[in-house]
Amino acid sequence: MSELGTKYQHLQGELEEFIVARQKLETQLQENKIVNEEFDQLEENTPVYKLTGNVLLPVDQSEARGNVDKRLEFIEAEITRCEKNIKDKQEQLEKVRNDLIKLNNAAAATGPDR
Repeated sequence: MSELGTKYQHLQGELEEFIVARQKLETQLQENKIVNEEFDQLEENTPVYKLTGNVLLPVDQSEARGNVDKRLEFIEAEITRCEKNIKDKQEQLEKVRNDLIKLNNAAAATGPDR
């Protein structure tokens, strides 16, 4: 029973890591959507700069937009992957939880009173 309990705790830890990763991805997604909205408000000839180290370097606006679009696609794909991992981990947790309940019930049924 303690082996199942340890496995359950381990799975809970993994699930928590996936949830934290999902939250970070969601934050990145929102930040990049805001950048995209800012691009939509720019005129075509407005200069765009990229912070590289301590220096702002000029970047072609269409290239910058393309980079943000690719980043959004990547983040959305990662969120989908992360959500699948969360779902899988929740299913594993449910199975171990049910096994623990069965063992606990069996131990109670054959306990010292019987």
